Amino acid sequence: MEQEAEEDTQADPSGAKGSLDEQDNHQVSSESQKKPEKVKRRIPETFVYSYEEVYSGPYATDDNEIPTDLLTFKQSFGYDCTRPVNLMVMDRHTVGYIAGNQVVLQNLRTNYQNYVRSSCGSGIGFITAHPTKEYFAVGEKGKKPNIVIYTYPSVRPYRILKGGTEVAYVFGDFNRTGTLLASVGSSPDYMLTIWDWKQEETLLRSKAFAQDVYKVMFSAENEEHLTTAGSGHIRFWKMALTLTGLKLQGALGRFGKTAVSDIIGFVELPDGKVVSGAEWGNFLLWEGGLIKVELCRVGRQPCHEGSISQLIFDEGKLYSVGKDGFIRMWSFEGVDTADPVDDTGLVEMEPMNELWLGKDVSLNFMTKIRDHGHTFWYAQDTNGAIWKLDLTFSNKTQVRERVCTFHSGSIEAVGVSPFTCLMATTALDRSVRVYDFGSNSQLSVTKFTQGGTALAWAPAVVNPEGGQIAVGFEDGVVRIIEVYDPRLLPGHAGQANEIAEINLKQVFKPHSAAVTALAYEPEGDVFATGSKDKTVFFFAIEDEYKPIGFIRVPGPVQALHWSPPSHDKSTLLILCENGFAVQVPAPVPEKQDTATTYHIKNLPTQYFHFCSIKSKIKLEEEIARREKEKEEKEKARLEWIKQQKEMGLEVEETKEEEPEEKPLPDIFIPEEPSPILCGFYSTPGKFWLSLGGYDSGFLYHCEFSHDDEEDPEKRKDEPFEVIPMENTENNPIHQISFCTSHPLMFCGMQDGSLRAYPLGDKEVSVDALKNYWYLNVHDNDNGQIRGICLSHDNESLITYGGDGNIFAFDLLSEEAPPKELKVIIPPPRSGLEKEKGAEDIKDPDAYTIEEYKQKKEYERKMKEAEEKKNKKREQLSALRQDFVFLLQKNQELPKHMQLHREEFEMDRRIFEELDRQRLQRIQSVQKELAWENEKQLIGLQKLQTQFQDSLEFTLTVHAIQSNHQISTYSLLTVSEKYAQDKKHEDSKLAGFKEKWTALKETEQAEEIPRKTGPVHRESVVFETEDERLETPEVQKPTTRYIESRREKIRRLVEKYDALKAKIMKRRAEWHELYKNKPRINSENSKDAEEIKEARENIGCYRLKTATNYTLTEDDRISTEKKMMQLATLEDLIHERKTNMNKEIVSLRDLKVSTIDEIKSLVKEVKSIQINTLVINFDAELRLLRHKKLKMDVQMKSAGLRCLTCCEELLILKKLEVHEDFLEEQICALINEQEDIQSELKSYLERMEDRKCEIVMLQEREKALYASFKASLGENNEFADFLTNILKKKVEYVEKEEVGREADEENENGEEDDEKHDLKTDEENCGSEDVIFADSICPEGCSEDLFLNTVQLRQQRIRIEKALAEERKVAADLKKEYDVLVIKAKEIEKSLDTTNGELEAFQWEKLHRLNELDVVVPLRLHQVQCLVDGEMPRDFSHTLVFTNQSLQYLRKRIVDQRHEKIMQREIHKKAKEEHKQLLQDRKEMKKEIERLTERCNHLMMEKFGRLVDFEAVQVHSVNIPMEQMKVRIMEKEYEHFMELKEWEERIVVLQHQLTKLTRENTSKLHQLNRFCHEKHQLETELESLAAQGGKFEDSRSADIKETTRLERRLVHITCEVAFLREQINQGRVCGM
Repeated sequence: MEQEAEEDTQADPSGAKGSLDEQDNHQVSSESQKKPEKVKRRIPETFVYSYEEVYSGPYATDDNEIPTDLLTFKQSFGYDCTRPVNLMVMDRHTVGYIAGNQVVLQNLRTNYQNYVRSSCGSGIGFITAHPTKEYFAVGEKGKKPNIVIYTYPSVRPYRILKGGTEVAYVFGDFNRTGTLLASVGSSPDYMLTIWDWKQEETLLRSKAFAQDVYKVMFSAENEEHLTTAGSGHIRFWKMALTLTGLKLQGALGRFGKTAVSDIIGFVELPDGKVVSGAEWGNFLLWEGGLIKVELCRVGRQPCHEGSISQLIFDEGKLYSVGKDGFIRMWSFEGVDTADPVDDTGLVEMEPMNELWLGKDVSLNFMTKIRDHGHTFWYAQDTNGAIWKLDLTFSNKTQVRERVCTFHSGSIEAVGVSPFTCLMATTALDRSVRVYDFGSNSQLSVTKFTQGGTALAWAPAVVNPEGGQIAVGFEDGVVRIIEVYDPRLLPGHAGQANEIAEINLKQVFKPHSAAVTALAYEPEGDVFATGSKDKTVFFFAIEDEYKPIGFIRVPGPVQALHWSPPSHDKSTLLILCENGFAVQVPAPVPEKQDTATTYHIKNLPTQYFHFCSIKSKIKLEEEIARREKEKEEKEKARLEWIKQQKEMGLEVEETKEEEPEEKPLPDIFIPEEPSPILCGFYSTPGKFWLSLGGYDSGFLYHCEFSHDDEEDPEKRKDEPFEVIPMENTENNPIHQISFCTSHPLMFCGMQDGSLRAYPLGDKEVSVDALKNYWYLNVHDNDNGQIRGICLSHDNESLITYGGDGNIFAFDLLSEEAPPKELKVIIPPPRSGLEKEKGAEDIKDPDAYTIEEYKQKKEYERKMKEAEEKKNKKREQLSALRQDFVFLLQKNQELPKHMQLHREEFEMDRRIFEELDRQRLQRIQSVQKELAWENEKQLIGLQKLQTQFQDSLEFTLTVHAIQSNHQISTYSLLTVSEKYAQDKKHEDSKLAGFKEKWTALKETEQAEEIPRKTGPVHRESVVFETEDERLETPEVQKPTTRYIESRREKIRRLVEKYDALKAKIMKRRAEWHELYKNKPRINSENSKDAEEIKEARENIGCYRLKTATNYTLTEDDRISTEKKMMQLATLEDLIHERKTNMNKEIVSLRDLKVSTIDEIKSLVKEVKSIQINTLVINFDAELRLLRHKKLKMDVQMKSAGLRCLTCCEELLILKKLEVHEDFLEEQICALINEQEDIQSELKSYLERMEDRKCEIVMLQEREKALYASFKASLGENNEFADFLTNILKKKVEYVEKEEVGREADEENENGEEDDEKHDLKTDEENCGSEDVIFADSICPEGCSEDLFLNTVQLRQQRIRIEKALAEERKVAADLKKEYDVLVIKAKEIEKSLDTTNGELEAFQWEKLHRLNELDVVVPLRLHQVQCLVDGEMPRDFSHTLVFTNQSLQYLRKRIVDQRHEKIMQREIHKKAKEEHKQLLQDRKEMKKEIERLTERCNHLMMEKFGRLVDFEAVQVHSVNIPMEQMKVRIMEKEYEHFMELKEWEERIVVLQHQLTKLTRENTSKLHQLNRFCHEKHQLETELESLAAQGGKFEDSRSADIKETTRLERRLVHITCEVAFLREQINQGRVCGM
């Protein structure tokens, strides 16, 4: 999108790119403009091309015996429904669509098909019908493709349009009247072309966009308007008549806030607006290149679920076609007049009518046709159908008919009947279809739950009736189906509607991934299936398919091929995708044990792991080519020598020195193996392979080796024979099929073409595959041929490809047309009508055969284990009963004869183990219940926190002698929320203070003048004195020369540092001086602080309701401030109540202690002291009670204040949203203002740099003139002549621009070209491109002086040119700077406006708060506004003022009088001081001018010009260069020493290696000896074990001897391991 930054582009035909054919641009060439008198001959209306000259036919190589008409196209059974637009309607019964390399015109009523082949044979990009239906256009693909206009219904090529694009056409559209045709191309040019198609002329041309363009459409109302759309863009075009001719102008649509979307469907409305669809299913209404509004359904529901394929405006109605299967009709007025109602830009509306075709329908395109006065629509369904629809939405039943059904997407597999002209097909659309390619009709179709991936028609030996088909699916299921004639069922004669029906006979799931290959053994005993899960499953074929077993292979299975009957043994060739080929014999069912698993482990297997030899072949070819060149050169040399000798000339026969040859390329083997595409058997154990990827371009003859013990993954097998295949380097062979009746090998290519190689009586060899017949059949981009099938009689050939097409051809047809074959539908099996249908596998995750077997085996083992457990339980139960009986018997015995319970324990460890297990179970239960336990504890804590912890205790203290009492306050704990808010507010305030301080510091730093900035030059490399003077120890010893150089640099550095310090000190002094200099309008900070303090303490109390009340930043009230205020008040109330409660508690404690003391006194009978204690306590209680009453009044006032704060808080929360919005706007404007200020600073710096460059160039120019004057000398008679030469303006030979790009992307290329031309002109100044008037040196003038003047002129020209460029850049920067200044002013104005709005809002907020009533309790003596000595009735005009404030105001009156007198005296003194300072400034200014003039005079006397001393001092010595020289010397010395050390280490390590090698050898000998001893010991142990039965009496001795030998064996084993470790360490050290 960034490449399309320019909005408008203009495309002039005369400026078209030269990469297109020149003959295509003859109508807009410059010659036609220069010769207007020459009239171009117009093409007559009746002119028609010959179809035989236009269409692309088959191609055959030279010396090829295959006739050109080897194949005759018969019928197309597929439909490329996934193309964006692949449907056109020519009349009420005929539709057209693209099928590979031809356009099919099909009569829907008769099913008759007419075919139009492409003219170039590289595929077709689009088709479109003329508005009159008398013509249709076919846009092709290929190198410089054509657009061919055909007549209809005669289907003759009428016009051929050339040169519209480079590679392929994507879309085309006629205008409403049919006079113009618009086409758009694909990558790389994306060219939009407007054609006068009847004259085969290009009117206008422009690049549509820099990304994929999907469609171009004329406006139905204004034929000068077009629209293109595609990947992430939409563009609006118009043909405009300008002064220079007709132009094509394009405006790119801008999405703005709307997300960028790919656009497929769009339409222009009558008023010029454009409606387009979006990826998310909504409408976008475009006006003026911008999105006016986005339309959706009510409730923000999208107009369609998914993308919108097409939008149609027809007869005042707007139709939308969606991928969701809906066609909706919308109100045109509602869409056209829609306006956004909010910032989202969304407008909701509902369709007027809608038609839903079903959940399995996805519509791509729709076109209209009239049929007997009725309007019908034909629609393209990407799920494989063409629909006929009635969109009148009347009360009558709507026509909704599927007129054609096809496969959707790529065709996965096709099988042909072994008896008749039937074929079965399957695809990923989950359907299996049966066709009669004899009568070109579809007989039956059935659907399953998963997509089909493989299909094989059972041979006659398996099913003599010829109706059995095996189909593999993507979920690993294989279904056996039967095709039969339902009319032959008993009792169904004449009742069946279908000619053929499909019955599901058997279902099984041998694989867990997609089935990729199916194969029947030629004898019909075994059926094999291959899958992507790297397994091959075998089945025995009987009445039903019975599993034999499966084998695992090294990769996903690509194909299965049984050996032909000519081979001795029946073997299966398994081709894997990852380069493996495997051969196994057919398994015998009786020899396989399938009791526990179906995995066959004893099947003899041979592997072939393909290793790439293509680079070797290329290397051999390169060597042969070079040898041939050498022989030819030597032959030519000898021939030349012979000719020279025949002429009588003596020639020295010496061989010429051969030039140095380029090195031969290295052997390359790709890391990822090339995929095997297809293959077939040649002889037993040998086979041919075709590979893709790097190894394409050859057929490889391979052979299985007999070495089967090697790991297949580690094998690297090479083919023993290779046949190069012409033009297959990037177009490999994907399918190979042989015709048995004719010696032909058919090959299906990746580009959709078909090849036929004549074999004759030969086998596959280089000579046999030299010549071939070739025909483009399927689409060249996505029509890879996936299979080739021959009919049972080899008279028909079927091809199917990735483009969804299935083509039938007649093979070697005679001149007479072939007779239509009558198909024979297989009869049903006997008893089929009584059979119950097979149960299908619908679950994609169902068990495979092996998984089900393993599951059953697992269940069997579990059952056996459970039975064993039950037996053990019964035995344990019997033992327990016996034990209980023994206990009873023991109890019956006399006491002294009874056994204790401990004596019954056979082993105490059993009970310990039981206790341990019980403890483990307890811990396990605790772990299981840990979560529930934690949950209950947390719930209890929450309840306590909510209802118990939130309350503080309450108590009441009573007086002893009176009825007085006092109670504590009932308090809740302080809310955590307020505490957190207060803490957050404090941290927020601290953050603001930090930001404010940082901002002030930044502003102060920015006040430093640029003159005081650091010197921008390469600084000294050494940063510290230590680094300067010292070097690491590694670098020592150094040479004396290096040390001297280092000393010299050190002195230079010290001198430079001293000079730099002096300069920096001087600058710092100036900086400090300038820093202290006050600005013109600045104020004294001390005065400002005093003024601020005076304003704050002046004592002016304005009412908040007054008009002149100033609301400061601190006075503004926000939600946060009010919440903090409320929290503080609540905290204060809580604190006061808590303190009172503490005093009451203390009083309670006093009462308790008093009572205790009274009790002690009662015992002592001291009544007087008791009365004193009681009286004192009651007095304390009354005092505290009185204090609490006062505090109650205060708490009531505080409560009222809290209530007021809460009401204010509610008001503030309501107003908070708008306030936040205004503050966000202000923040955004401030940020934008800061960004612009930084940009302004950047522009100022760049402008300053440009000014410096201009000054430098001007200085260079002055120096050039000074040099010229110096070269002239004095009294030179040619001074005027040479001065004129120097100042003479020269002319340039400007280069013409070759062409101009029409869009934004290639404008960058033009700028690069202009820069290149400019650079070339600069380089050629002074050479042949510069034309001098006075190019001859006059007599008497010095030739050197003349040449010097010419060279100086060239330098002057370059300087002036650079000066002009710098001034231009400076002017551009100034313009951009001025634009930014204007923008900054606008932002400042917006900021002031927004601040004003915020201030007004604060006033409004304050007014709302002032409307609240506030309760202020007053006593009578506080009311001083009495009226006639009485209390006023109305207090609305009174104020509540504190006594302290009144006293302060009275005091300020007196202070102001004294301050006024003092300020007058200060002002008088400052006035006199000001006069004296002005006089001093004038005198200092004169002194500075005098010193400056003297300094300049001295510099002119000494240097001849003004010099910057600081620059001279700074650049006098290049310290970094000197330091780099020293470092280079040091590094050379270090490297020398390091090389010396490494050589010494190498010698030492070589000695160590020799020593370790010897030790390793000795240890290996020792290891060998130990191994031999181990073997002897093992032999002795075995013999001793065998003789163990004979020596029972000496058993103990044998056991001891065995133990000893085992210990010795372990010891020897440890020694062997240790020696191996030592050997390995020795090897590592040696390395």
